[in-house]
Amino acid sequence: MEEQLLDFDCVGIDDGGLIPIGHTGRGQDISPEFLIWNLSPRAKTLAITLEDMNHPIRDFTHWVIWNIPAAQRIKAGIPAGKTVPSLGNARQGVAYGRHRYAGPKPPRGSTHWYRFTVYALDCRLELKPGARKKAFLQAARDHILQSGCVEGAFE
Repeated sequence: MEEQLLDFDCVGIDDGGLIPIGHTGRGQDISPEFLIWNLSPRAKTLAITLEDMNHPIRDFTHWVIWNIPAAQRIKAGIPAGKTVPSLGNARQGVAYGRHRYAGPKPPRGSTHWYRFTVYALDCRLELKPGARKKAFLQAARDHILQSGCVEGAFE
């Protein structure tokens, strides 16, 4: 299966711009809203990862969530928990944010770049909530229809 580009907006975060403090560990630490433009009609679920691209641990993961029902909008402020009933029992795995969104929070005085990646999948994934990004990507590999990313900086 050939993966296609997924176009989306991470509301309030321009690709290549600054991440507003409300979406960071120094603010309210609220996950942003996502608006998806060209979602495949074959998509069953969505998944999101957030990575710190400047962390000493390569692609340090802040957040991983999967099994979000496919839709053109994911509201801001996804609550913490292994499962998220308000999102069709989506699952949040283990990352810097253990079963929750954990926004950017680099060491004071340094700027880090962060990447939000949204994946459209053709199925639900049967992963335990203790799964990390690597296990998610391995399970999703043959099921990704589309993916796209938005990158932003925070100091």
